[in-house]
Amino acid sequence: MRSLITALACLLAMFVAPVAPANAAVGIHVSGTKIVEANGQEFVMRGTSHAHTWYPSQTKAFADIKSLKANTVRVVLSGGRWTPNSVSDVANVVSLCKQNKLICVLENHDTTGYGEQSGAYTLDQAANYWISVKSALVGQEDYVIVNIGNEPIGNNAVTPGWAAATTAAIQKLRSNGFQHALMVDAPNWGQDWQFGMRDNARAVFDSDPAKNTIFSIHMYGVFDTAAEINAYMDAFKTAGLPLVVGEFGFNHSDGNPDEDTIMAQAVSRGLGYLGWSWSGNGGGVEYLDQVTNFDVTQLTDWGRRLFNGANGIAATSKQASIYGGGTTDPTPPSTPGTPSASGITSSGANLSWTAATDNVGVTGYDVYTSTGTSLGSTATNSITLTGLTPATTYQVYVKARDAAGNQSAASPTASFTTLSGGGTGGGCTAAGTVQSQWSTGYVVQPVTVTNTSTSTRSSWTVTFTLPVGHTLTGSWNATVTVSGQTVTAKNLSYNGTLAPNATTSFGVQASRPSGNTSVPSGYTCAN
Repeated sequence: MRSLITALACLLAMFVAPVAPANAAVGIHVSGTKIVEANGQEFVMRGTSHAHTWYPSQTKAFADIKSLKANTVRVVLSGGRWTPNSVSDVANVVSLCKQNKLICVLENHDTTGYGEQSGAYTLDQAANYWISVKSALVGQEDYVIVNIGNEPIGNNAVTPGWAAATTAAIQKLRSNGFQHALMVDAPNWGQDWQFGMRDNARAVFDSDPAKNTIFSIHMYGVFDTAAEINAYMDAFKTAGLPLVVGEFGFNHSDGNPDEDTIMAQAVSRGLGYLGWSWSGNGGGVEYLDQVTNFDVTQLTDWGRRLFNGANGIAATSKQASIYGGGTTDPTPPSTPGTPSASGITSSGANLSWTAATDNVGVTGYDVYTSTGTSLGSTATNSITLTGLTPATTYQVYVKARDAAGNQSAASPTASFTTLSGGGTGGGCTAAGTVQSQWSTGYVVQPVTVTNTSTSTRSSWTVTFTLPVGHTLTGSWNATVTVSGQTVTAKNLSYNGTLAPNATTSFGVQASRPSGNTSVPSGYTCAN
């Protein structure tokens, strides 16, 4: 009898085999507050956004973004609010990300400002778009995160609200077979000042059958103090939920974000961040371009800060292990040759060196001063340095990077001295544009400062006149004083040096009596 029971038990076991969870996360997925790859290695996003849907021919941007050591690119797509991105186009975008060893965050921009901006799509419509291009995404879970809808609700109340609409969109994608990590943006144009995402994040996360939802906060003028930034990040840490800074800038028309704290806290907490945006901004926020005219050799002040500044991308980014990042290849590249300087001017120089070699391939080089300050990164064994100080001796060295994220030993140090330029002679011009205005105030952004001389200047001072009755209420990217109705703006430490024909900008905000439509005038520029 015992042997018969044993035999029946074995037979039954054959028919009751363990079943894998129906919605187990694959590829990139959430683990507590962390984002990890399929192999369990933590992945921290460091990158920028690229407006592909409006600039579909600018595909070189993927390689250029990678050359500055980013590990992620957030790609703007549209399902119909603008020219739709087709299945083949989305597949090509994913291919470009993979070719350049970037994790691809694909976002649908159609939802931006729903309830407040005319023409905006619902999150349900965004989910339908992802389903329509599903064939380009299935099987790419190791490489792709689906950002369901950009800034999906403005500042107006809508029905269904953020939590219900987001939950429904997540569940719609899961029921249609999407196993990807899903990223969801906050309401209030992404800034969540009413805390709709913060206070409902746990319920939304738990509604995801795969438990694979990442929350994205956009940090602009709402996040202009360290206290506000820390409090928001602390809330998600306490809740045990994954948060990324899906967009942020170094200034904005709604206030001056504290980008230093945003970046420092993201690094110390192990949170991802994605700056906005590579190039091609319009509508008065051109100052958010990180490079000029999609040219990687023309980094703007914002681009230099994001990629090469303290807690920036070059210093903190680690390539995804799916591309050979992490510790899968412990062998660093060979040491590059001694840099050689040429084309030296008062504010720049060209450097070149003998290329390094590596068993998994050299992906780029980082240039430093002898004190360890980054001067930039490049994908090739040469670089054009800009923004240097006149009549200054620079001692520089180079390190190579490989496809696994390893860095070589430092090259021998080279020394060169920039020419004297001083920036004390010649002319400059200033011109202001009223970007936005309302009955009792307005924003002048940008006030563009142009060096019209033939030599590099190291400082500038702009003056202009406020109409009678107007009062300055804020400023950014300049030290500003007011005497009567005369405003005087002087450069800050990071934007005073201007090569011939180079430009920089600052902005101001002012109040005025209701119905008074006058604007500032009489812009002048001097050293």
